[in-house]
Amino acid sequence: MRQVIPPGPLVGPVAVLALLAVLQAVSTDGLGVAGWAAGLACAAALGGLLGMGLRRAGRRHLTPADRVTLTRAVLACGVAALVAAGVSGTTVSTAVLVAFASVALVLDAVDGRVARRTGTVHPFGARFDMESDAFLILVLGVHVAGSLGWWVLVTGAARYLLLLVTVAARWAPWLRGQVPARLWRKVVAAYQGIALTAVSAGILSQALATVVAAAGLGLLVVSFGTEVATLRRGSVTQRTYAVRPVPSPPALPSAVVTDLASAPVATALDVRALP
Repeated sequence: MRQVIPPGPLVGPVAVLALLAVLQAVSTDGLGVAGWAAGLACAAALGGLLGMGLRRAGRRHLTPADRVTLTRAVLACGVAALVAAGVSGTTVSTAVLVAFASVALVLDAVDGRVARRTGTVHPFGARFDMESDAFLILVLGVHVAGSLGWWVLVTGAARYLLLLVTVAARWAPWLRGQVPARLWRKVVAAYQGIALTAVSAGILSQALATVVAAAGLGLLVVSFGTEVATLRRGSVTQRTYAVRPVPSPPALPSAVVTDLASAPVATALDVRALP
């Protein structure tokens, strides 16, 4: 039987390649070797991870909301290529970088609504959305770190550090649990992208940009801290209130069961025998 390859994993890398070609054409110095290397690596990772995620979810096609998220992921790959080119010394357009990041952030408020309106809410879509956000924040953090300091990378790397801790947490399996969704956590995540994009645009003074980025890092620490605390409390509660099996009562001897069963009949006969 011929295996059908989902179109999503193919469309994503092709779209990234097309975007890289456009950036190469419009940029004064092009993307350079570093920009192309980062862009191609992102394209390969996007296709591979997306295909693997679809197979694990038992799906063959992307939903309308997934296509919106895919657009954001492609834009994030373009931002990654521009950041890599800039770090290597190639002159890149900050306006294009900010425009890509801004569109991706705006679409972040669209895919969830599309999923709810079309009735296609799925854990795969939520994970795809979250990882696209995390990757965009990571590459923006790398870009901003050049002007504010490498401490900003903690903001972008926080998601991946948590993943590493979760994978390696054999000593604490409770870290692999899930916490209920909270609106304020979504606000904190949105703030990271908006703050880093504003700093990348160069519209803030150095002091204000530092305060904005530091506030984002502080909020992120609080968010992750409360998440870990919630998982820990849930683990303790489950151990404390674990349901223990109730032992079955000992079985009665067969003679006793026979006597108990025949007692009502014997009593009735005795009553009828009375004068």
